[in-house]
Amino acid sequence: MKIQFDGYLSLDKTFECGQCFRWSKVGNVWSGVVRGSLAFVSLNENTLCVDSNIKNVDFWRNYFDLNTDYVEITKSLINLDPMLCKAVSENLGIRILRQEPWEVLCSFIISQNNNIKRIRVIVDRLCKNFGSCFGEIYAFPSVEKISSLSIEDLDVIKAGFRSKYILDAARCVCSGKVNFDDIRKSKTSHAEEILRQISGVGPKVAKCVLLFGFHKLDSFPIDTWMNKVISKFYDDKTVDYFGKYAGIAQQYLFMWSRNNKNIFD
Repeated sequence: MKIQFDGYLSLDKTFECGQCFRWSKVGNVWSGVVRGSLAFVSLNENTLCVDSNIKNVDFWRNYFDLNTDYVEITKSLINLDPMLCKAVSENLGIRILRQEPWEVLCSFIISQNNNIKRIRVIVDRLCKNFGSCFGEIYAFPSVEKISSLSIEDLDVIKAGFRSKYILDAARCVCSGKVNFDDIRKSKTSHAEEILRQISGVGPKVAKCVLLFGFHKLDSFPIDTWMNKVISKFYDDKTVDYFGKYAGIAQQYLFMWSRNNKNIFD
């Protein structure tokens, strides 16, 4: 399947910016599991090539956010200040994937005090032990499946203290205490309050879930790297400074900071 698009897209930057954990690269092709289906994707200039059982072009255009005008967005960010101009120029092509909210919520609970390599391993264990199997592919386990488990059942994924938070998240969603439709309809500040009813979900995890799972582009997660960037370059600014595309600005600054660690020594 070949999908034409306008604007910027870098698969490397998009998959490596910390927003997802089930994609890996061999040669020039990225492979990942999306909604229980294995997908292989690559780029040929402004053509996205997708090999997957999901044959719906609109699905993939939506997943890669190809209908959003990133040319105008990046232009507005570049004009905001020299630091963002530099971060965008060095990492052009990041797009915010439209992932499944439950997978994002669970994955970012796992991400707490963790590194990307270990997050991937734990997510993989979670899928292989509790997700539906399609040949050699395992779907991300449903929220209903996880909510039915005990804390002892989750010992197999070796997530440590995070396991109890995963269970609480699943039970909150299944009970309706945390309603995804309400989150979608709510302003970002209120949506964050809804998510933070889950044990172990603090500001950073909630903001990641809103940005990567609900496409609330004004959500601005702050982790160790972003704290360093803000302290060094934006100490007199608030998050409001970055405007309605704060989340995309965050991704560019996050990638830049990780690639320029020596600046903060």
